[in-house]
Amino acid sequence: MAGPLNWISQVGSVTKLSLQTIVERKGAAAAAAFGIAGVVAVLVGVLSIAQGFQHAMTASGSPDTAVILRSGASSEMMSILSNDDIRTIADTTGIARSAQGTKASPELFVIINLPKKSSGTDANVPLRGVHAAAFDVHDEITMVEGRRFEGGRNEVIVGMGAVKEFSGLSVGSKLKVGRNDWTVVGMFSAKGGLSESELWTDASVLQAAYQRGTSYQSVYAKLTSVQAFDKFKDTLTTDPRLNVKVVREPEYYADQSTTMYNLVTGLGTLIAGLMGVGATFGALNTMYSAVSTRTREIATLRALGFGSGAVVISIIIESLFLALAGGVVGAGAAYLAFDGYRAATMNFQSFSQVAFAFSVTPGLLAKGIIGAMLIGFIGGLFPAVRAARLPIARALREL
Repeated sequence: MAGPLNWISQVGSVTKLSLQTIVERKGAAAAAAFGIAGVVAVLVGVLSIAQGFQHAMTASGSPDTAVILRSGASSEMMSILSNDDIRTIADTTGIARSAQGTKASPELFVIINLPKKSSGTDANVPLRGVHAAAFDVHDEITMVEGRRFEGGRNEVIVGMGAVKEFSGLSVGSKLKVGRNDWTVVGMFSAKGGLSESELWTDASVLQAAYQRGTSYQSVYAKLTSVQAFDKFKDTLTTDPRLNVKVVREPEYYADQSTTMYNLVTGLGTLIAGLMGVGATFGALNTMYSAVSTRTREIATLRALGFGSGAVVISIIIESLFLALAGGVVGAGAAYLAFDGYRAATMNFQSFSQVAFAFSVTPGLLAKGIIGAMLIGFIGGLFPAVRAARLPIARALREL
């Protein structure tokens, strides 16, 4: 056991000496650490956009809720269902019931223009027409101010995400939508989900205002259980009276978020990757400089019997230490700057705005720090190998 213990002791001694001399090279060391911090901050910050958007799209999805659209439709905007379709769907076995009736919510989805608070420019905002059953099906909806709209009236309730992003949505405000005036009578939350980006009103009023007759675009159905979905789906898709597709609500929302999530993740990773290359060269430069200034010191240690392996490990540990410091600083800065920051962006499936909050999760912080450590490892490996291979006699002659 003497051999391994002696080697570990050598590594500890050389590493301690290396870390103690960082102060003498504080300029170069700080530059490398902050370069890595910048990479981590950008990576975590950009990915928090995708994480927050995906959370908004999927937070309110329930596995015991089915979404029924016209077959071939990729979103509610592309779907249309007749009143006969609605009745057939509502009568299907597998849908839960309450004292108020079947928990099936036929819904209408239109786009209106509202000015953004940040810029004043108009943006597409979803206006959803629903009936009373919608509040049984979308049980994540909670009124936080005012009241629900009354049937037959030009009244709307607004999600908290929309309130924070768009102007003129306080309770009591009047909206000019099309040729009609609408009154905001309440605000609701939906656990941070997609519904918080929407305005809701009575479906019958919305049908008349937009000349939609008795048609709808989707049905949200609360099932008796999660296990009832397959049978419910098979019943509807094999009914010759219907031409529909049936998906679970979480799967529907996840599909809606795929394009945006992949776009932001891809661009963010590319940008951070390019910055990472620069940070890696910065770390390499710092560690080569450290090795260069300590050439005679390293040669002396090796002449005294310290193994080249101990030298290699000590230099890599020093590089990892700088990278870890930079990673922690970058991750902390990203958390403070981005977590909870609210924004709105386009949902490409519905061509409407989705209000969401950036989400810096523990997983993103860990990913950023792991990326920093990888940069540090690469930045320290090649200078360490060079130091270990340098002939002792030649190194002792260097100034």
